[in-house]
Amino acid sequence: MTSPVRIGVDARELLGESTGVGRYLGELMRRWTSGDTGCRFVLYAPASPQVALAAVEHRVGGRGTGTLWEQTWLRWTVKRDRPDVFFAPAYTAPLGTGVPVAVTVHDISFIAHPEWFRVREGARRRWLTRRAAETAAVILTPSRFSRDEIRRHLRIDEGRIRVIPQGLTPRAAAAPREPAPRGTGEGTVLYVGSVFNRRRVPDLIAAFARATPDLPRTRLVIVGDNRTWPPEDLRAFARKEGIERRTEFLDYVADAQLAALYAQASVFAFLSEYEGFGFTPLEALAAGVPAVLLDTPVAREVCGDAAVYVARDDIDGAAAALRRFLTSPDAASDTLGRAPAVLARYSWDRTAAETLDALTRIATR
Repeated sequence: MTSPVRIGVDARELLGESTGVGRYLGELMRRWTSGDTGCRFVLYAPASPQVALAAVEHRVGGRGTGTLWEQTWLRWTVKRDRPDVFFAPAYTAPLGTGVPVAVTVHDISFIAHPEWFRVREGARRRWLTRRAAETAAVILTPSRFSRDEIRRHLRIDEGRIRVIPQGLTPRAAAAPREPAPRGTGEGTVLYVGSVFNRRRVPDLIAAFARATPDLPRTRLVIVGDNRTWPPEDLRAFARKEGIERRTEFLDYVADAQLAALYAQASVFAFLSEYEGFGFTPLEALAAGVPAVLLDTPVAREVCGDAAVYVARDDIDGAAAALRRFLTSPDAASDTLGRAPAVLARYSWDRTAAETLDALTRIATR
């Protein structure tokens, strides 16, 4: 009888509030542990993950959740346990474990644009990601754009990179408030995502101000922790544009509240100039909310013809797109009509199956 493949997993991202990588890992683990995959999973973390998973082993120990924990306690413990393969879902992996490693590199913004990162943080991330990519048996990435960036900046052979698009998480709102009828000039513009400089939230604030000077019942809701570097004072931007009272900032919301915000939104805006994939525009489309995105290769790869695109630095163009969705009842019909075909490309079941296939292939070489 064939022994099950034993897969070690860096489970740090399952601790605390779940954001992008945590959602990614959580969706994979729920599917991997819900049926007979022929695999056994060992989760490594400095504390017990608050995610209910069946049939997994836990290794809990060490202090902190950063690089020191990863390259000391995690490395030593994996080296001792010797799983058949080790899965690192967030850019970096323990070095020198002696076992095959699969690492997911979602994007390489810290290499392509070092100016967006603090000097020490950027240097640490660049060195560790390069080393992880050089030593990994397989590198997983969610888009062709990121694959090409990894090849260009890290000089990794394409044969070691596997593109596996991520899935789409249905969101159920707990008794959401009814949205304003679309096109009445009383709606909400929504942004969701950690706030980085590359996501150009000040441009969104300026575009919203230009789009709504005569629409006092509209509001802008920005959901995401401010992680900008150099720091950007978003409230100061809103105050300068005269929309402070119509702008709401939320660092983090639970899933039910986030679903309610999507249900209430008239338009979703995400003017990011660099992403590896982009969960939240797809979530908006799945909720029936039209999306206004910065025109980038990865945005078009992921969302296709189901979004409206605006050029970088074109604040007036972004404002016109927002205003059209806020004031015209029929403006969203074309893009939302194309959304089902785009959304059908994304499935966590498929992502989980393809990722597990990549792991088991390197475990059995």
